[in-house]
Amino acid sequence: MSIQTLMYIGGRLIKGAIVLLVIAVFNFFLIRAAPGDPAKVMAGEAGATDELFLQQLREQFGLDQPLYYQLWVYISNLVQFDMGITYRQQMPVFDLIMDRMPATLLLTGAAFLLSLLIGVLAGVVAAQKHKQWADSFITVAALIFYATPLFWLAMMAALFFSVYLNWLPSFGMETVGANLTGFDRFIDIMTHLILPAATLGLFFTAVYARMTRASMIETTRMDFVKTAIAKGMTPNRVTYRHVLRNALLPVVTLAGLQAGQLIGGAVLTETVFAWPGIGRLMFEALFQRDYNLLLGVFFISSAMVVLFNLITDVIYCVVDPRIELSK
Repeated sequence: MSIQTLMYIGGRLIKGAIVLLVIAVFNFFLIRAAPGDPAKVMAGEAGATDELFLQQLREQFGLDQPLYYQLWVYISNLVQFDMGITYRQQMPVFDLIMDRMPATLLLTGAAFLLSLLIGVLAGVVAAQKHKQWADSFITVAALIFYATPLFWLAMMAALFFSVYLNWLPSFGMETVGANLTGFDRFIDIMTHLILPAATLGLFFTAVYARMTRASMIETTRMDFVKTAIAKGMTPNRVTYRHVLRNALLPVVTLAGLQAGQLIGGAVLTETVFAWPGIGRLMFEALFQRDYNLLLGVFFISSAMVVLFNLITDVIYCVVDPRIELSK
């Protein structure tokens, strides 16, 4: 890796840190502006609602301090990688998020790879069969999956494949009480992963299919492709060596931007399928008014988006060597 590349990555990391700081401040005020009092939620769960107990809870978690002081404490701790303590679980926010992170990375990673592979393949087939029945079928199917609400698709998938056909488990990451180990546990997790990963990936599959199709059709009409055909290259070689490689540039850009956004979609998917990831953790924290946990999840999600954007820029240069990182 050249010094120029390292300087570019270092500059992007500094810019990313500034962006994350601005996002952290914005999220702090946004969450504080939402209705609800964490002290009342915790007091209600404890069965005590007297004002003295509420005041003690506010003092314990610093909720009685002025808003600017709470922001100062939050940012000061954040730059030291301290996200505070959760109100309900009484454990470090970072530890709780990291405990749920593997499940979310497994789900979103599987959904991302599945959607990218199937989407690009479908887009290539649609472009090669332009204005034929296969193109029409893929285009209509992509439009349907793109327009279908994710939560409805998740519930229908669970109802059909789990309740009606009884082919796949409908909730959780593992079979409760099975205590499986080794390869049996791996198969059990993969079986539970099929429905949520397929459901989460369908929307992005439709996006990548439509993007790949449109980009390939546009690239096919360019002069360098006509030149390659005139030189006598086989259709498959022209498609995969010249057309597809150039057509993938916008797909790579879109995939990089949406990779970090998969966590947002995972909130609904993890909630419907009871998948123990940070999306479901965010959903639970919202109802519990757990400010520290919400801010922690938002910050980690934002950091992943910034990281994926940087990785996308590097991959962009691998796909198209004409692009330089310094520019």
